[in-house]
Amino acid sequence: MRLWETSRETGRIPWPSTVALAVFVVAGTRFAAQDQQGVREPLDAFAYALLLAGPALLLLRNRRPVAVVAGVCAVAFVYFAAGYPYGPAFLPVAVACFAAIVSGHRRAAWWSLGLLWAGHLLVAHWLYRHLPPGGDDAAPWGQEIGVTVWVVAVLAASELVRVRREVWLRERAERAAAERRRADEERLRIARELHDVLAHSLSVINVQAGVGLALLDGDPEQARTALTTIKSASKEALGEVRQVLDTLRAPGDAPRAPAPGLDRLPELVEQAARAGLAVDVRRTGPLPALPPGTDLAAFRVVQEALTNVVRHSGSRAARVVIAHDAGRLVIRVDDDGPATAREAGGSGNGLAGMRERAAALGGTIEAGPRPDGGFRVTAELPVRTEETT
Repeated sequence: MRLWETSRETGRIPWPSTVALAVFVVAGTRFAAQDQQGVREPLDAFAYALLLAGPALLLLRNRRPVAVVAGVCAVAFVYFAAGYPYGPAFLPVAVACFAAIVSGHRRAAWWSLGLLWAGHLLVAHWLYRHLPPGGDDAAPWGQEIGVTVWVVAVLAASELVRVRREVWLRERAERAAAERRRADEERLRIARELHDVLAHSLSVINVQAGVGLALLDGDPEQARTALTTIKSASKEALGEVRQVLDTLRAPGDAPRAPAPGLDRLPELVEQAARAGLAVDVRRTGPLPALPPGTDLAAFRVVQEALTNVVRHSGSRAARVVIAHDAGRLVIRVDDDGPATAREAGGSGNGLAGMRERAAALGGTIEAGPRPDGGFRVTAELPVRTEETT
């Protein structure tokens, strides 16, 4: 965002500072004129009009900085060419130049101040014979050193403030962008959590509801078991959803319950068994203590993979292999298929969510049919331990 855009958006008229500047310019010039009597032209109505014209133009410096800096420099040139006393009459030039440069209109400010400087040289050294006051001599060239220093000081100070404000605005924009990214990441995390929780539990509920309806008349006891499974799955889903929502209501508080991890795999296997899916879990070698994010991602990958088996596979058995190798946690979930054509519901975002979880940790997910039939999900998640750091 450029500086002049913020000024034009506010569009406010700086009345207090401009009025104070006008009072200072008029009073200071009157005081300075007392020591220049007989050397410069006395102040008259036209002189006061020029002294007030510069500050009056400055009222629009936030809205029209280019026109203001050009107009103020023109007024200052007319005042000087008319032979009126030196003094703070040139202060509005500095303010207009400062406002134009800080707002991003550097070229206009440099050109206006440069033309004013050139006009001063022309009047002070060549046109003084034809302009008031009468009998005036050419200005000494040594005087131009002070004028040059004043011009350079105004431009340098304006450029310094412009650069500092641009850096500040850029840093503010970067902080705002970072906050938006964090908010987007948090929304994505919550969406993944809700999807994983609801997709798994509702899939179990969906399957068991179908079993219960099919067996309600012929096998009431089996139907009762299906309803019990529905009750258990829905209760667990409500608990996990409540935990996710608690983090929204109180983002600074610690969660009431720890996030799920691989230590809860037995519960997951039990839920799958109640849904009619036999799950065989095998661990290859000892697993190190996993970071919370990796532990949660590993649990969700297994949960989503088993959910997809319940939804989309005709197989009633799945195999889960968990191994730690060379700083990587490898998870493989297999089923023998075949895929079913029935509609099991869901948003179709499960695999995408798993890949996003893995990518956030620097890992990968591969999912697809096996050459010998069935379906396989393989996840590789980096694990940073004392041995690998």
